[in-house]
Amino acid sequence: MEGHPEVTFSVAVTGKGGTGKTTISALLVRALVERGKKPILAVDADPNSNLNESLGVSLKGTVGEIRESLLERQKSLPPEQSKESYLDYTIQSSLTESDAFDLLAMGRPEGPGCYCYANNVLRKIVDSITSSYPYVVMDTEAGLEHFSRRTTRDLDVLTITTDPTARGVATAKRIVELVMELDTKVGRIYAIANRVPESLEERIRRDLQNSGLECLAIVPEDELVREFEVEGRPIYNLPSVSKALKSVDEMVDKLQIP
Repeated sequence: MEGHPEVTFSVAVTGKGGTGKTTISALLVRALVERGKKPILAVDADPNSNLNESLGVSLKGTVGEIRESLLERQKSLPPEQSKESYLDYTIQSSLTESDAFDLLAMGRPEGPGCYCYANNVLRKIVDSITSSYPYVVMDTEAGLEHFSRRTTRDLDVLTITTDPTARGVATAKRIVELVMELDTKVGRIYAIANRVPESLEERIRRDLQNSGLECLAIVPEDELVREFEVEGRPIYNLPSVSKALKSVDEMVDKLQIP
């Protein structure tokens, strides 16, 4: 993808581990594609790097691997090639491209030792790549650490995925508090309750409201999602009758994405 878009809309999906962040991210990409919101860059910022499996595409490489490759090859680079140009070329080459979207996998944020120059250049290049797409969906790593490191920045929408438990809601509230403490540049913050049994819908909605969290969606338990996960099939390919897909689809309408 070359050039700069007239509008860049970025949404990040975060939350504690096991809440289904990657499923929500894949369905967000699917919903945007079906609305003709192209081109889309999906960013897998989780070190486990499995968003590609949910999207049904092969992973060409990760930014973390490229960083490690530079550490190994820096002395053998030709004099006329700068480290920045090497990183830029290899990261661009690592993009997984499809007709509907592109995928950038971050992998491990840092390897053994410290190489501040490479890390700073990586951030610069990744920022440049993401800013060249009109729509960016980021599947973040689990937990709170990436906010402390300020690797999640300048977002239009931050969604916090939670399971239907009091502990999950408490974690979601803590994420919001941390974002506010760090003065992170985020336009809107919402909570998404995922895998919610019908019997718990009202309770989880009430718990989120009592915690001061704005609920964007209650994504119900979905046997089709469970079936696809067990069989290793891409969540992106869920049939239109999927309850989870319908819920995320309605969620995108609420976001009023330009």
